[in-house]
Amino acid sequence: MADIQGTYDRLFLAVPNALAGMLDAGDAGGSVAVFVDGEPVVDVWGGFADADRTVPWERDTIVNVWSVTKTMTALCALLLVDRGELDPDAQVARYWPEFAAAGKDKVLVRHLLSHTAGLPDWDGTVDELYDWPAAASRLAARAPRWEPGTAAGYHSLTQGFLVGEVVRRVTGRSVGDFLAEEVTGPLGADFHMGLPAEHDHRVALTIAPTGRDEDYAASAPDNPTGAEAGNGVRVRDGNSLAWRRAQIPAASGYGNARSVAQVQSLLACGGEANGVRLLSRAGCERAWEEQFDGDDRVLGMPMRWGLGYGLFGSAFGWGGWGGSLVMIEPDSRMVVAYVTHQMREPTDDTRGLEIVTAAYEGLQGLRR
Repeated sequence: MADIQGTYDRLFLAVPNALAGMLDAGDAGGSVAVFVDGEPVVDVWGGFADADRTVPWERDTIVNVWSVTKTMTALCALLLVDRGELDPDAQVARYWPEFAAAGKDKVLVRHLLSHTAGLPDWDGTVDELYDWPAAASRLAARAPRWEPGTAAGYHSLTQGFLVGEVVRRVTGRSVGDFLAEEVTGPLGADFHMGLPAEHDHRVALTIAPTGRDEDYAASAPDNPTGAEAGNGVRVRDGNSLAWRRAQIPAASGYGNARSVAQVQSLLACGGEANGVRLLSRAGCERAWEEQFDGDDRVLGMPMRWGLGYGLFGSAFGWGGWGGSLVMIEPDSRMVVAYVTHQMREPTDDTRGLEIVTAAYEGLQGLRR
């Protein structure tokens, strides 16, 4: 069995065992954290940080978590809502006047967070993702594909710019700066959006699925040919320095399982984590207020969307391209986070579910 580093409560033995099984099955490396009541009951890692498997995965190894980044961006918006600085029922144009163009004057802030704004497509190049003003202007000029609020379609890249620009208009700060100053800084969490150069040596670059190379591009799990799902982003793009430095609030966050679980524990624990209160209980509950229940036009499968999070029974969270995932269970005050740089084909990837299932096994023992 693969060597797993870190610490865990014996009741949660199934979690490190699941990670070991994934490494034994061919994954290069990864990390898992389970927090209950805001405290880590699992904080483990293993494998290698490079494709050649010569550099061990360390405690502070970080990776691009892709769309798990969306949960961080959503949290920033929820903080502003909780403070009374942002109204989810307000028209986006109230904060971002240019956005009213092309029939978008009735789009609400909640539509941006719930993938129902009708703007799922990024029609620019990957390089244009690195130019924030240009990206925001491009989206402000677009007409929605459907009447906002009437349907959902996963806004793979665009959601981050849409919500992020609203955050910028409200606070005068980029969403990455707001996250660092208002969330990860106070919590002491090692998560970054717009990664400074001094952290480059800790990054485990993304590895394409077996048989694929760095030109492997994103697609939806149940719609692998759907161009809208990934908007043409390739593994090589995500591994570039330009991507690392940019703030792409839907997809360019860097962290490990510990930092993801630490931040999202705010929502599992009524707004307080690591002794720091950032949200009210009511502010947390907004995250899982259902905004949409039906077939997602881009993902090609049934989805329930809350304010920035996917809803799954009593839990909520989201996953990223390549396998990383965070799941929040407020009834049990538990957060499960799994991050990896080893991609698998979406139709064959059940790793996140395996980790979450293993965590629930431990939770049952803990609550007895």
